[in-house]
Amino acid sequence: MRVTRINKKAGKVGQTWVWIVAILTVGIWAETFVSSKILINNGLAPADIFLYRFIIAYVAIWIVSPKTVWSRTLLDELRLMSLGITGGSLYFLTENTAIKYSTASNVAILVESAPLLTTLLVAIFYKEERISARQTIGSFIAITGMILVILNGQIVLKLNPIGDTLAVGAALSWAIYSIILRQISEKYNIVFITRKVFLYGLLTIIPYFIFIKPLNHDTTLLCKPVVWIILAYLGLIASMTCFVTWNWALRRLGTVRTTNLIYGQCIFTMLTANIVLGERITWMAVIGTVILITGMLLAIKSNPDNGQKPCGKGDKTSQSGQ
Repeated sequence: MRVTRINKKAGKVGQTWVWIVAILTVGIWAETFVSSKILINNGLAPADIFLYRFIIAYVAIWIVSPKTVWSRTLLDELRLMSLGITGGSLYFLTENTAIKYSTASNVAILVESAPLLTTLLVAIFYKEERISARQTIGSFIAITGMILVILNGQIVLKLNPIGDTLAVGAALSWAIYSIILRQISEKYNIVFITRKVFLYGLLTIIPYFIFIKPLNHDTTLLCKPVVWIILAYLGLIASMTCFVTWNWALRRLGTVRTTNLIYGQCIFTMLTANIVLGERITWMAVIGTVILITGMLLAIKSNPDNGQKPCGKGDKTSQSGQ
């Protein structure tokens, strides 16, 4: 009995650390909007930023990743390629292109609807998992709070069919990434999967530079301290480290529960923009933050991933080299 209690207590402590890591990952990703804005102001295009940060991430992760080149089956390799597209090239291109056509507020609101889309996809593809009333209510409360935080006192929502469609496409792309990752993460090492995501993300972005817009490889620009320091940060921390920690958290906590944390990304972005760029925080944003956190907690505690068994230390797949 005493051993059982100790094991349960250790399990709760372990899960607490997984939640902390997942929240920190969301916080770092939220800050990348500010970092990318600084790079864009210095002359780099969004696609350039994506390529450079993924190259840095891929080279760095190769050092610690299992050196196996291919997955066990062609189907698994195609799934890994799909991860590189949906979580890499397609996601970043649709999100960044959307900003050209629509307002930043519209894009932020639509892109951060990814948790809701993920929940719907899980319900569609995994019939044994039902969306509870608490999960539904929590999601819509979180979305309401998220909208208030993003607007931050500025009621400027203008519909733009092209930009808004691309933003929804980005959210759907990330939702599909989460579903595919759920399928493949039980079979392969998380670091190996992340390495393949970077590889296929890089390969599938190449046509963009060939047919749409050439890569900016101005050495003078790339040698600016602010540029290469931020690129190194985006590549080593926001890409390599955070993709590994996020994929690990998805595996341990479940797809829907972890993805719900994305609702809170706008809070971190708001705080970072206030500190770094001096953007003001209004009462609307403060109220929205309270509403968002309330809804997010409701959605997470509803335990929608009842059909997915989190992988623990005893899971053989979590310890294998591939």
